[in-house]
Amino acid sequence: MRNFKEDESLHVLNHSCAHLMAQAVKHLYPQAKFWVGPVVEEGFYYDIDLGDEVIRDEDLPKIEKEMKKCAKAAKNIIRKEISKEEALEMFADDPYKVDLISRMDEEEQVISCYTQGDFTDLCRGPHVENTKLCRYFKLLKHSGAYWKGDKNNKVLQRIYGVCLPTQEDLDSHLADLEDAKQRDHRKLGKDLQVFMFSETVGAGLPMWLPNGFTIRRQLSDYIMNKELAQGYVHVMTPSVVSTKLYKISGHLAHYKDDMFPIMERDGDEYCLRPMNCPEHMIMYKSTLHSYRDLPIRIAEIANDFRFEAGGALTGIERSRAFTQNDSHIFCRPDQIASEIKNVTKLILDVYKDFDFKEYSFRLSLRDPENTEKYFGNDELWEKSEAQLREVLKQMEVPFYEAIGEAAFYGPKIDVQVKTALGHDVALSTIQLDYQLPERFELEYVSNTGEKARPVVIHRAILGSLDRFVAFLLEETKGNLPLWLAPKQAVVIPVSPEAHSEYGQKVVDMLCARGIRVSLDSRNEKLGYRIREAQTSKIPVEIVVGDGEIQEEAVTVRRYGKKEAVKYSLNDFVDAMLEEIASKKITR
Repeated sequence: MRNFKEDESLHVLNHSCAHLMAQAVKHLYPQAKFWVGPVVEEGFYYDIDLGDEVIRDEDLPKIEKEMKKCAKAAKNIIRKEISKEEALEMFADDPYKVDLISRMDEEEQVISCYTQGDFTDLCRGPHVENTKLCRYFKLLKHSGAYWKGDKNNKVLQRIYGVCLPTQEDLDSHLADLEDAKQRDHRKLGKDLQVFMFSETVGAGLPMWLPNGFTIRRQLSDYIMNKELAQGYVHVMTPSVVSTKLYKISGHLAHYKDDMFPIMERDGDEYCLRPMNCPEHMIMYKSTLHSYRDLPIRIAEIANDFRFEAGGALTGIERSRAFTQNDSHIFCRPDQIASEIKNVTKLILDVYKDFDFKEYSFRLSLRDPENTEKYFGNDELWEKSEAQLREVLKQMEVPFYEAIGEAAFYGPKIDVQVKTALGHDVALSTIQLDYQLPERFELEYVSNTGEKARPVVIHRAILGSLDRFVAFLLEETKGNLPLWLAPKQAVVIPVSPEAHSEYGQKVVDMLCARGIRVSLDSRNEKLGYRIREAQTSKIPVEIVVGDGEIQEEAVTVRRYGKKEAVKYSLNDFVDAMLEEIASKKITR
């Protein structure tokens, strides 16, 4: 997806089109007053006060029609620099512009306006030369927005749009937007009955339906088996903990704003955990360790809670209750490089299994200009940042650095992916931590018999299962690979009366081999039942009729395919089991 904010030419074009829209709105709604009309990643918007008028869906085509007239008029867009006094006089009837101008310092910035025909707007520009250059546009949606983002202020009408250089570019972009709309995991999650939200339950608190829980269970088993093969041990820790734990870890001092409020009971304070690192520290500390015991790799499928801002909530991609594929590796300093390399290899192995190709490694560092956000001394920060950088170089993994993206206790390697909707999110992470072992006074007995301090590597391969499922749904458009699909197959008798007995035999045989399958013997037409299986994105449709009964066979069609193939029943079961075991990805 294009980023209209970062592309300079598209930025100028879309900002100019925002003015074109404002001109058209002024023609249709003479009482209109204008706040701001910035370019955003998706195009542009303008916040407008229309008095008692409220924009509705049917009003957008009317505004577009007037915009086309303004573009066709082909008026030159003329820039003029004015004094603050002139600006206040020019826009005296618009309190929103007056507010903007009043806060300007003409000694520090140039105040300018742009005129196109009968419309003049305050703006620093730049703009295209002529309104005709803005003729390939589309208004996308509208919403309400508080003036200055303050809920105590008036709600303005916000209209979103996009502008491209040619009609071909616009058509292509709108097709991409429609594809993204169909890929949105929030839509797919509802259509495929994966998860749901309820205002009664609470904003940002997902509930996983049977289909969704099946997906999560398959993912949990998959990653836990990978971890077991690499020497991890799995644990379970409580989601509610005493604040004493987070006072030691530093979360109350550095992370409190992102946590749910503290609860008081029987004179003690408790909180919902935002992460489970401190509990794993306590587990490690409960036993005396020798240098020969290290590394110790503790892993958990852990439920965590963070009070994300309401405006940041994005389905299960960003929610207030989520499940992390978390682990903490307690190791000696001389084991750091090999352990981080092993984690990186595991990440790459998992991405290969899922056929992920577009991702990048980001080295997330502390902001040296804002050190109060972090704890620990400069020496340890510089040491840990250098170690992560060196490991990435040794592995010849391409990466870029991002200042200010570190965790408050240490630098990290984030694996960034771009979702089908254009969101830049971190799926996997590796964090190097010298700080928590100090705060919890963790120890092991060194080879000289002295007490030594271990280093902790925090790592999450799938990240949060919730975000991973969101990403998978959008990547596959809900067409999940066979091994992961909630329902892997459906058996459809041609005639429910004549062929259901054989259909049930096929179901029983598949179920006995661990395949998730059902029988659709409803008294509906065959075409209807096949279409419904397609709509539900069930990977395999198995049709049985007279021919299949006589030959002890099945006729199979895969999701998204037109052709059907007949197999002997035994060969088909073997093929299904082989594909599930191999975790083959079909696109």
